[in-house]
Amino acid sequence: MQHFDLVIIGTGSGNSILDQRFAGMKVAIVEKGTFGGTCLNVGCIPTKMFVHTADVASTAANGHRLGVDAELSGVRWADVRDRIFGRIDPIAEGGRTYRIEHPDNANVTVFEGTARFTGLRRLEVTPNDGGSPQQITAERIVLAAGSRPIVPDLPGLDQVAYHTSDTIMRLDKLPDSVVILGSGFIAAEFAHIMSSFGVEVTMVARTNRILRDQDGAISERITQIAARKWDLRLESHAQAVRPSENGVAVELSTARGPETVEAGLLLIAVGRKPNTDLLDVAAGGIKTVDGRVWVDDYQRTSADGVYALGDISSPDQLKHVANHEARVVQHNLLHPDDPIAANHAHIPKAVFTSPQIASVGRTEEQLKAEGVPYVVGTQAYADIAYGWAMEDTTGFAKVLADPESGRLLGVHIIGPQAPTVIQPAIQAMSFGLDAKRMARGQYWIHPAMPEVLENALLNLPLK
Repeated sequence: MQHFDLVIIGTGSGNSILDQRFAGMKVAIVEKGTFGGTCLNVGCIPTKMFVHTADVASTAANGHRLGVDAELSGVRWADVRDRIFGRIDPIAEGGRTYRIEHPDNANVTVFEGTARFTGLRRLEVTPNDGGSPQQITAERIVLAAGSRPIVPDLPGLDQVAYHTSDTIMRLDKLPDSVVILGSGFIAAEFAHIMSSFGVEVTMVARTNRILRDQDGAISERITQIAARKWDLRLESHAQAVRPSENGVAVELSTARGPETVEAGLLLIAVGRKPNTDLLDVAAGGIKTVDGRVWVDDYQRTSADGVYALGDISSPDQLKHVANHEARVVQHNLLHPDDPIAANHAHIPKAVFTSPQIASVGRTEEQLKAEGVPYVVGTQAYADIAYGWAMEDTTGFAKVLADPESGRLLGVHIIGPQAPTVIQPAIQAMSFGLDAKRMARGQYWIHPAMPEVLENALLNLPLK
């Protein structure tokens, strides 16, 4: 049995913890899959590379509004796919090679396999190559093992070929049509990608709107837009799947009665779940809440000497959150007597569908439920100069603020480049800048898209 000063499980954000300050420690890294974690391999980075390509592909269809008649003559899927993973795969392999072979990592042992707890800070690692399980112990352990797609227990699912976000980007060829189960951000992004490439999209949503975790006004607007672009089946529940002549058939239970949708491909995009069960964390004395590893403000779990970060412990499955938590864990490993707390006060989120969506802070519905006083300011893209240039008719910014102090409580934007346009609001909320000072205390470039945020701030009915 090998003993280590530190064991890190997962090579996404957890891999960034190690630097020269850990050179005097005996360290182990455990990775069951590909180095780099979800974001690099199956998440943020490849999906946004596909999204950008989809944005380019969809430009032709929208040109007629501007007097430009253009058409999309084709999408070379294999070229798109290979360009993206031709960049990503070498990075993942380079990260693996660096940890295994580089002299800087002489103190690091890499275990390629699945770890599970067998006791307090005691692990069994089953190698990917089928070798004998190895027993290791550690003074301290970091859980950064991420998440995986949720696959519902649908009758007939074992009889059809289906994909998740982990596999669909590696398709050999595009299907003519796709049924997407799910209506969250993963579903919305892949619906945009597929439809922009000419694939007929059917989206199955359990509720009456898509992206329901967004502010109600945003969710309603994107639902209206989606219904014009895709075959949107709202308030529909998948009951079973079966093979069909076209590929796959999904039987639905709806308010309208039973329905069946068919397509060449089935994409399951109903969310991701943390990998706590794979680690058998309970055997390590580690508490979970709603399937996630419980952590305190310092990213410490309920087991002494064990920390956790990222998707395995955070309800916000976001790379920027995992990176922040990794920096917190890194500091607290190096300075256990002077720990710092994670700051989760203003976590921004973005959905790279079409149109793009970005948000930070609370929704109007949350403020109402909490009884928090607020005022609302809105501004349509259509009423700013750059909005005229784009002929945008659906985008808008919505700002929620405290009526007395002007402190921003929430900002929600749907429209072109929303994740970029919202950044000044994130900064203002993080550093305590009120709406009046934010709107009038700086120059806003004219005519540029951030004016939609500037005008929403000015439209707040503040005292």
